[in-house]
Amino acid sequence: MITPQFTTDSTHPGLSPDRANQPWPVAVVDIGASSLRMQISEIHPGGGIRKLESFSQAVSIGKDSFSAGKILRGTIEDCVHVLRIYRMKLAEYGINEKSQLRVIATSGVKEASNRLAFVDRIFVATGLHVELLDEAELHRVTFVGALPIIESNPEIFSEPAIICEISGGTTEVLIFKDTEVLFSQSYRQGAMRIRKALQSLSGRLIGSRNLFEAQFNRMVGVISHQAKKFGLKNLLAVGGDIRFAAAQILGDSAHEDLSTITLDQLGELTNEILSESIERLVSKYHLSFPDAGSLGPALLAYHYIAQELGLNKLFVANFNLRDGIIEEMALGGKWSDSVERQTIRSAVQLGQKFKIDEAHGVHVSNLACILFEQLADLHQLDSRFMVILEMAAILHEVGLLVSTRSYHKHSLYVISNSEFFGISAKDVQLVALVARYHRRATPQPNHELYSKLDRKDRVLVTKLAALLRIAKALDASRSQRITEIECTRRGNDVVIRVDDATDISVEQLEMEKSGQLFADIFGTELLLETTGV
Repeated sequence: MITPQFTTDSTHPGLSPDRANQPWPVAVVDIGASSLRMQISEIHPGGGIRKLESFSQAVSIGKDSFSAGKILRGTIEDCVHVLRIYRMKLAEYGINEKSQLRVIATSGVKEASNRLAFVDRIFVATGLHVELLDEAELHRVTFVGALPIIESNPEIFSEPAIICEISGGTTEVLIFKDTEVLFSQSYRQGAMRIRKALQSLSGRLIGSRNLFEAQFNRMVGVISHQAKKFGLKNLLAVGGDIRFAAAQILGDSAHEDLSTITLDQLGELTNEILSESIERLVSKYHLSFPDAGSLGPALLAYHYIAQELGLNKLFVANFNLRDGIIEEMALGGKWSDSVERQTIRSAVQLGQKFKIDEAHGVHVSNLACILFEQLADLHQLDSRFMVILEMAAILHEVGLLVSTRSYHKHSLYVISNSEFFGISAKDVQLVALVARYHRRATPQPNHELYSKLDRKDRVLVTKLAALLRIAKALDASRSQRITEIECTRRGNDVVIRVDDATDISVEQLEMEKSGQLFADIFGTELLLETTGV
């Protein structure tokens, strides 16, 4: 019988409190390659976060997925059993609303051929909705978790630095300066994959450095190129394995949020770990078998990367993926200003690559955001969708470089096949569709991608596309002369008042052509007026 191990950081909060006036309990369940973890925290009205309890249970998801290509039935049922126990603990805390809980899965589940069967089985058995977190989302959440440490240590991170996390299945890399992400990439090189590749060495990796380096050589080459490009100065190491190393090296002198270990210290511990069998590591350090199996390869990878970057020390961050997700939950699902800036900048960079009229795209984006904010009572969309609208506005003409004929369809293709910092593949499709409908035909059931959306997302795309068409009409002259607008209601009509222009006949004509989608989805007419003379 599996019994999850857990640690308690404070007393049990008891019944679910009223979130407006008291701390509000939330939880994140992380279905990883080697373990199934849950973190329960409470969010205070002022935005503060306090950890309450954390749970961990070893599972064989990564071993199954990376070796057999699918998660075996026995492993699935082990996960079901653990998650049922977790559900009982969640009930004790009064965590029963969707907004209080996120269940996420990473590469171990995502790469399994039966991943859909896995998430369906979890839902049927426990009622939990598992989100398959993609690379862009993982980078965003990692950066959100790192931000408090970055902001509180400006003397270290004012120069370009790298965040590196080596998990069971992947290595995640973000290069940043201050609070700006300069580069992000995910590599399918992880500790469990390394162990699998070198399994012929009878469980001992101490003599396998050449083989190991061959496994990591290409990835480290790309990282080194980016490091030289940006003048990288420091490495911020993230992950359970490197936190374990820092705790062993520093003992009681380890800092609560950020610790420093030298390359020599890490190398010495790595050699010690690699010289032991998995069974000995389990006994000596009280590790699970999956964690013991990934520890040596992970530490060797951190050491190799730091060495190839010419660094003599590493900074070890005491945060995890679950911390980053809870930080976002504390914002009510919104993104921080810093994360939004990264995402929008990645859209601008794509636009520059395709030689868009950047001044027009950015101006239409600004107008679209004003419309979104001033018409919130009408569209009733969550504020986070403004980022989707903003990106679509910047990129709505990106297809012009392909062809001037039906360029909105080319924009759909370019955007839907591009990557952006921080947003999921699903959100990229939404951006692409909103951009596609900035002109010409309205959304139709037989249109590519649109037909695959559920009703909620179809309505979302139509609402955002309607706002984009109006924003584009307001810059019909492509002169960026209209900068301030005010939206009011006059009976059943929406009046857009422009105070900084005189002759707006061009914009009014374009509004007549572009306003039909707005009228269709919102059931109201648009009027464009000016106080200019």
